[in-house]
Amino acid sequence: MTRIDRKFAELRAAGRKAFVTYVMAGDPDYDTSLEIVRGLPAAGVDIIELGLPFTDPMADGPTIQLAGQRALEAGQTLDRTLQMARDFRAGDDETPIVMMGYYNPIFSHGVERFLTDARKAGIDGLIIVDLPPEEDDELCIPAQAAGLNFIRLATPTTDDARLPKVMQNTSGFVYYVSITGITGAAEAQAGDVAPEVARIKAATDLPVVVGFGIKTPEAAEAIAGVADGAVVGSAIVAQIGAGRPPAEVLAFVKSLAEGAHRA
Repeated sequence: MTRIDRKFAELRAAGRKAFVTYVMAGDPDYDTSLEIVRGLPAAGVDIIELGLPFTDPMADGPTIQLAGQRALEAGQTLDRTLQMARDFRAGDDETPIVMMGYYNPIFSHGVERFLTDARKAGIDGLIIVDLPPEEDDELCIPAQAAGLNFIRLATPTTDDARLPKVMQNTSGFVYYVSITGITGAAEAQAGDVAPEVARIKAATDLPVVVGFGIKTPEAAEAIAGVADGAVVGSAIVAQIGAGRPPAEVLAFVKSLAEGAHRA
């Protein structure tokens, strides 16, 4: 079992929903970013998605695009993102970390080397948004063989014909993208999400967490109420982008976590 598998087993046993957060590694700089990441578990975060900055983040809206630019300008790289995971692991060996991003930096690093380095750094899973199931031999299958979960995205346009292919080599959990379009573009509606979550759960035994468009504690509660958990990214990244100090960012995260955990 990975840390992700253990975390969901613990949550199920406790009758709780997962609260997952996304932050861009290195935004606005390494030390501030690490301080925020280290504070996430105490703020109620169950799983951390650590964004890998990339120059061409085509699935992301302006908020996360700008976060990636800030991180890159501050010197963040794949190696420094792995170092951030190692620094986090020095004080926390339990909270799962999912690296989320695009394939190009991993390809440039070398897949075999990356998987070795990621395991050593304490990464538990990967979400690589531009690798479809047809490319599973590139990274998905080697990652699973190396002991990392490979988490797949399902969307409102993933129809019943496509869904089995998407689920084929997925592990850890399924990330349901609640809206069409880019990150941060619209608000998720629980009434729209619930039947889609049910449809996905009929095709897999994996937990289904929902992200995109969750901006308030009330929305986190509503979405977590119809899924196995909620993911918040852009709303937190926007706080960091506005220059809020880490303590204020983490207080905001705590309010979201409390919402999700009320579900």
